[in-house]
Amino acid sequence: MAPTAQIEQAYLANRTRLLRFLRARGAGDAAEDLVQELWLRLAAAPDPEAASGIGYMMRAADRLMIDRYRAERQGTLRDRAWSEAQPGLTDNIAPAPDATRIIAARQHVALIEQALTEVGDRAAAIFRRHRIEGVTQRQLADEFGVSLSTVESDLRRAYGRIVAVREVIDEA
Repeated sequence: MAPTAQIEQAYLANRTRLLRFLRARGAGDAAEDLVQELWLRLAAAPDPEAASGIGYMMRAADRLMIDRYRAERQGTLRDRAWSEAQPGLTDNIAPAPDATRIIAARQHVALIEQALTEVGDRAAAIFRRHRIEGVTQRQLADEFGVSLSTVESDLRRAYGRIVAVREVIDEA
C-alpha cells in the first residue's frame, strides 16, 4: 500500500471521529474547515506511517484548534487596538475632516448656492422645501399658488443646475 493511500484510508476511517472531537473542543462551524486543513497536513507529513495513527491525527487536530484560537484572538486584539487608536471610532463618531476637505466642502456648497440663485427665488425655495424639509410637490403647488407641473418644472431646473455644478466639481 502506498504511503499516501495508507494516510487517506486512516483519515477517511476516522474523519467522523475527528469532526466530533473538533466540535467538542469548540470549533463549531469551523470543524469542517479544520478537518480539511488536517487532511492537507497529513498528506504532507514526512512520516506517513506515524501520520496514519489516530493519536497523531488527534494531536494535529488539537494543534490546529489552538492555532485557529490564537489567530482569532490576535485578530480581535489587533482590531481593538486599531479601533482605540482612531479618534471617535469607539464612540461611533467619525473622525473630523482635515482642513483641505473642509475648505473643498465649503467651496462646493457655495457653488451649489450660486446655482440655486441662478434658477430663481421660487425654484430655489421649492427645491429647498422639497429636498430639505420633505414637503410634497402637491403641498408646494398649493403653498406657492402654482400648478403641479410648474413645481415639477422648477425642480427639474434646480436639479439640472446642481447636476451641472457637480459635473464641474467632479472634473476638477
